[in-house]
Amino acid sequence: MATAAAALAARARREIQHHFFAADAVRPERAVSFVPDNRFERRLFERYRTEGVLHEEQPGRYWIDLPSYDRAVRRRFERVRWIVFALLALLVLLAAIGSLTGHVR
Repeated sequence: MATAAAALAARARREIQHHFFAADAVRPERAVSFVPDNRFERRLFERYRTEGVLHEEQPGRYWIDLPSYDRAVRRRFERVRWIVFALLALLVLLAAIGSLTGHVR
């Protein structure tokens, strides 16, 4: 279930990115309309607006702020990197504990 949700969230991210980049909506004068298709897009769209990644130039017309978008992408990769690091550390710890308990017998 979590894998399906992650895949849907990644798809929403790609759809939003593609919508704004394909329209070259990277400046206020290039703002375009956008209506989220599903709850994943709606949540991400609202998060991007809250974080200052997407700006509403006119009612219903938005543009993507590239420096803010870049910072958001970097933050996401940084979180993923720490999660992977923590999982690897946990695996090493479990392997070490397993090898110690194997030698005690």
